[in-house]
Amino acid sequence: MQKKADGQNYAPKGKAAPVVGPGQFPVGVIGLDHGHIYGQCNGLSEAGAEIRLVFDPDPAKVEAFQKVFPDVKVARSEAEVLESEVKLIATASIPDHRGEVSIAALRHGKHAFADKPPVITRDQLQRARLAVAESGCKFGVYYSERLHVEAAVYAENLIREGAIGRVVQVMGSGPHRANVAARPDWFFDPKRYGGILVDIGCHQIEQILFFAGCSDGQIQSSRIANYNHPDYPNFEDFGDATLVCENGAAGYFRVDWFTPKGLGAWGDGRTTILGTDGYIELRKYIDVARDPEGDHVYLVNHEGEHHFRAAGTCGFPFFGRFIRDCLDGTETAMSQAHAFRAIELAIDAQEKAIRLI
Repeated sequence: MQKKADGQNYAPKGKAAPVVGPGQFPVGVIGLDHGHIYGQCNGLSEAGAEIRLVFDPDPAKVEAFQKVFPDVKVARSEAEVLESEVKLIATASIPDHRGEVSIAALRHGKHAFADKPPVITRDQLQRARLAVAESGCKFGVYYSERLHVEAAVYAENLIREGAIGRVVQVMGSGPHRANVAARPDWFFDPKRYGGILVDIGCHQIEQILFFAGCSDGQIQSSRIANYNHPDYPNFEDFGDATLVCENGAAGYFRVDWFTPKGLGAWGDGRTTILGTDGYIELRKYIDVARDPEGDHVYLVNHEGEHHFRAAGTCGFPFFGRFIRDCLDGTETAMSQAHAFRAIELAIDAQEKAIRLI
């Protein structure tokens, strides 16, 4: 399922690194509308989880899922999954439904793990926060452009070691291939997907907060546009925003649906992290015209110029940490406040955005 040219079905695979024994962490799945569910389940299963139950109203999607996870049992309804003995429910349903699935999971005493965006409205976010507080369960979010990219994990370690000093700015670009002919109707309806700054902008905001080492920030400006999809007048194919973090670090990101056919990946995703003593650039999925493989980390500091191939070096520690957090009541993978604040700022950016065209 690791289709690099198709972002909708890109599902990274890593090495098995179980943090639990067989059957200790059963997982249910509700909603297969986005291929990210394969990445979510790959990461969980590599960390020792058992993908036990799946439900989706589309039999074809379920059949495809069973080919990748042949031991999974098919549930007859969402309720059957919610009322089962699973400990966590993962979802990649249509974005406007992800929050509802996750809130229902929490109210049934299950942990939740939603693809991004986990919610698309303030009302959903408020109810999700309340459900977490009342249930004591975790609501994890699959911010895959950091969590499932070894280059990002490698950069995290470099920053922690002081390789570039204090981080003062983070810039992110998140281009995606539209692949219009293969997209479902909901993909073009902002009431279903939340708008471009919510849908894929939340990835970038989460990374800015994380790499800047802060827990909060404020949107200063944001813009959206539909430059090249006149057949879908409500669609947004471009967006950008600036923000300032609570510690003074600056942030900027751009997202779009303009990846050309000639690129060997679904998007040339990059992150540039500027510090007082150097800078890091991540070329996540491809090094254009040089290397079709991704996970390139470029570091320049007082000691010189460095290029690291991060693939296969550090794995994807989020998933094991998240499973242990669910079982142990800890917060080692990602704080709940951070997971929610990233999407809240994305909603802020979407609401404040100036429409360019």
